[in-house]
Amino acid sequence: MPTSRSTRIALYVYGLVVIAFLYLPLLSVGFASISKARYLSFPIKRYSTKWYGEALESSTVRDLLTTSLSVAVLVTIISVVIAFFGALAFARYEWRYRTTFQKLILLPIFFPQTVLGLALLMWFNSVGIIPSWKTAVVAHLVWIAPIATLIVAIRAYSFDPALEEAARDMGAGTWTILREITLPLLMPGLVSAGLFAFLLSWGNFPLSLFTTGADSTLPEWLYAKMVSGYSPLVPTLGVMSVVGSFMLILMALAVAWLLRANRESRAAQN
Repeated sequence: MPTSRSTRIALYVYGLVVIAFLYLPLLSVGFASISKARYLSFPIKRYSTKWYGEALESSTVRDLLTTSLSVAVLVTIISVVIAFFGALAFARYEWRYRTTFQKLILLPIFFPQTVLGLALLMWFNSVGIIPSWKTAVVAHLVWIAPIATLIVAIRAYSFDPALEEAARDMGAGTWTILREITLPLLMPGLVSAGLFAFLLSWGNFPLSLFTTGADSTLPEWLYAKMVSGYSPLVPTLGVMSVVGSFMLILMALAVAWLLRANRESRAAQN
């Protein structure tokens, strides 16, 4: 049923209002990052980009970014690998304990992150493991890997098992089927899971707070500076983090577009 012109206009206006509600706070953070004054006040009397220069030159910021990137990259890689095989067990194959596995794999998602972080800290201490950024990787995986598995499983539910059976009937081996059929079909889900894993790990505060020990990630430092000892680097790093996240998403979309174009060109040649 076609929608009327007034309905379409109302939907567009509603969408713009929602977007403005979500992104206007980021605009105020952006203004704070280019204000020359130490504390933000409107109207801004003097503009300056010196805080961005200080952020790029600060050794503390470099250490924070290195730690956060190390944690996020490792969590992303391991989560995608776990999600790939976990999604096949979750949605693709029938086996005896499949229902139990489906329930257990999603259980960590429903735990509050603060409770999960405290529980993991107590467990690390009980087995004699000193918390560091490496234990933060484990903590992030406990919460993020199930989310990535669920994302890939949704994709796994949608492809036809007859494709694998046809390839097997034509003499293809298990690894050939996995490489030529299963992996390409699940690739959109794997890319999405990787994006979610990276962004969730990059911005995670509760789990990092309990499990990084003497190390510190960017969200922890931002929180500490907001609670005591505010610095103009806080909004500056916030803006840089948001811009970096948008660039990552754009790069992922570009890679997905290139993969789809390559697949379509190969199909046209065949």
